Amino acid sequence: MTDEEGQGRPRKIVHIDMDAFYASVEQRDNPELKGLPVAVGSPAARGVVAAASYEARKFGVHSAMPSVTARRKCPDLIFVPPRFDVYKAVSSQIRAIFAEYTALIEPLSLDEAYLDVTENLKGMEIATEIAAEIRARIKVATGLNASAGISYNKFLAKMASDLNKPNGQAVITPRNGPGFVERLPIKKFHGVGPATAEKMHRLGIETGADLKAQTLAFLVQHFGKSGPYFYGIARGIDNREVRPDRVRKSVGAEDTFAEDIHSFELAREGLRPLIEKVWGYCEANEIGAKTVTLKVKFADFSQITRSRTFPQALPAIADLEDVVGILLAPVFPPKKGIRLLGVTLSSLEQRALSTEPQLQLAL
Repeated sequence: MTDEEGQGRPRKIVHIDMDAFYASVEQRDNPELKGLPVAVGSPAARGVVAAASYEARKFGVHSAMPSVTARRKCPDLIFVPPRFDVYKAVSSQIRAIFAEYTALIEPLSLDEAYLDVTENLKGMEIATEIAAEIRARIKVATGLNASAGISYNKFLAKMASDLNKPNGQAVITPRNGPGFVERLPIKKFHGVGPATAEKMHRLGIETGADLKAQTLAFLVQHFGKSGPYFYGIARGIDNREVRPDRVRKSVGAEDTFAEDIHSFELAREGLRPLIEKVWGYCEANEIGAKTVTLKVKFADFSQITRSRTFPQALPAIADLEDVVGILLAPVFPPKKGIRLLGVTLSSLEQRALSTEPQLQLAL
């Protein structure tokens, strides 16, 4: 618990984030790729980068970038197809290490998780030492680097894990938390996507200090149910607990494109990293999803949603890709360009996906 919650000593939250996870696994398994710019994804004309190595990032290549753009920025970029079965197996190794320190583990995807180590299984008092030990254990077990953020709440632990990447860690203390948030550009806030950041900029909110200056009523008026969350984090307050094995009502991802999309192929490729993100969350949490919802926002900001529900959870990411493609097809040709696409999975249920029989879905 934290001072802002009015009781007890501060919690000790660690956010572990694997460095360039997919690309690092590929470089580990193929030594010829070490030290080279690598992109996980398709090099096709309409392909999209799912992950990029740090060597590729130096050229400005990043996830969700069109492959054509990535190749233009880095002519020597090497594309490798994703291997999600391998990424999941490595993720399981990492989760086993976490479990030696605490039962309070909340995975966000295959490559990152929150850990509450306030009361931990090792009896260690210093959270930074726990984070360093976990990172060292991950390196020995998998050969991969992890970064960590340590703080008194989830929001700040997440922000701290980005400060010394790659292969580093940082701590944000209760004393430093509010000041850190005030100096932070709003576009770097975890939980503030491109569309929300754009809206905040239109309202004159550029930094955490600007956000803190707004009243709760103002934030609720403009951002609805997210208003109280923004009001809290602007003050370094985040009362969310680390919740292990939590089945959420839904999990979604969306992306606003730099240029409006008009072709089915480009839309399909733009959806691929979103599909991988939501599927990765389900894989990491051993959750199945029976309902798929596609969100399409057009250039004039009008939007539609299309859903499909199945009697049993989708068994594989390929099935999810097929369902999203079926939902997307009737949208084309669009009367207006598409500025945003999103994928949401709902009707979630806890189960071990790897032990389920494969289903023949009537798509």
